[in-house]
Amino acid sequence: MDAQPTEAETAVWNQVSAVLEEAHGILAELQSYNGAGQEIREAIQNPGDLQLQEKAWNAVCPLVAKLKRFYEFSLRLENALRSLLEALTSPPYAPMQHLEREQALAKQFAEILHFTLSFDELKMTNPAIQNDFSYYRRTISRNRLNNQQLEAENEVNNEMANRMSLFYAEATPMLKTLSNATTKFVSENKTLPIEDTTDCLSTMACVCRVMLETPEYRCRFTNTDTVLFCMRVMVGVIILYDHVHPVGAFAKTSKIDMKGCIKVLKEQPSNSVEGLLNALRYTTRHLNDDSTSKQIRALLQ
Repeated sequence: MDAQPTEAETAVWNQVSAVLEEAHGILAELQSYNGAGQEIREAIQNPGDLQLQEKAWNAVCPLVAKLKRFYEFSLRLENALRSLLEALTSPPYAPMQHLEREQALAKQFAEILHFTLSFDELKMTNPAIQNDFSYYRRTISRNRLNNQQLEAENEVNNEMANRMSLFYAEATPMLKTLSNATTKFVSENKTLPIEDTTDCLSTMACVCRVMLETPEYRCRFTNTDTVLFCMRVMVGVIILYDHVHPVGAFAKTSKIDMKGCIKVLKEQPSNSVEGLLNALRYTTRHLNDDSTSKQIRALLQ
């Protein structure tokens, strides 16, 4: 759908739009991220060969600069999400009215989630990221600092390196960033009923599920990208809902039809949904609660 922003939405829309424009480049860079595995192995196997040490270091430094860019982008994404949440939950309108009135913002919210899950799927399947970064940190702390290393040391100081380590240690770092941001948004806005945020999320999950499971809608999706888009957005809002709602997405009282959502995912080719099912398994908060039905747990086994 081609949703145009209204005047009131324009400031938020512009802020988010700038972030989303950058998102394409970030995904492309992550997709082509091959790592310095070969150079690192050779350097570790031949510790006395200074040329190989230097070669590995020179291979890793530009990669770490990329990882730093990805991390800094996650902070901008977090701010964009906060602006959207504020706009989509502000009184006097109910969440459903907001989603109808502010379709351009709702679409941006969906696009942020689509980027987030795409990023995390790529990150989950790329072990080079953590290997490169830990080699970089080990090399710095071994303190064989020639001038070259000092230059790169300035690029990522110790505090930044610690924050990046925590970020990349997550199975789904971007999603975790957004979950934390949503939780923080709800806890800081005490006057805003928590339902306003969770209803906004459950409504979006419902729209995606219905679009995926209804043949009349499905046959309009000419390309698999649209199906993937809907699936990623659905999983993204489920995870945010599960983080923010007191009892989570899996309880009987949840406003999200979890069984329906998981079934829709399971009907897709497994290679396209494995990352999404993993996100539901590992990035949700309440899946293993006693209140989660055995049926739902079995579906995610």
